[in-house]
Amino acid sequence: MVAPQPRIGDWYRLSGGELFEVVAIDDSDATVDIQYFDGTVGEIDREDWEAQWDDGLIEAAELPEDWSGSVDVEADEDQTQGGESPGDDVTLRANNLEGLDLFE
Repeated sequence: MVAPQPRIGDWYRLSGGELFEVVAIDDSDATVDIQYFDGTVGEIDREDWEAQWDDGLIEAAELPEDWSGSVDVEADEDQTQGGESPGDDVTLRANNLEGLDLFE
């Protein structure tokens, strides 16, 4: 069986169950840069990619439902700015630009 060409953004699974995404392909070095679900990055030679695919060690996988593992974001993480507490009344709108002379 011929190994599929890896594509940036596609997800795969190792035989041990680890999910990874193809994040870059370097044709001049014949390597595939990958990022595991936990955020760890790695590199696979194209020859190794093809051999591992043929041996069944790499298989195509679906995009994980919870993609936040690789970007280290928690769903309930505080999204406030400037150290303000969530209950503080903070206006985050820009001031109007009245009086701005564009020709000065």
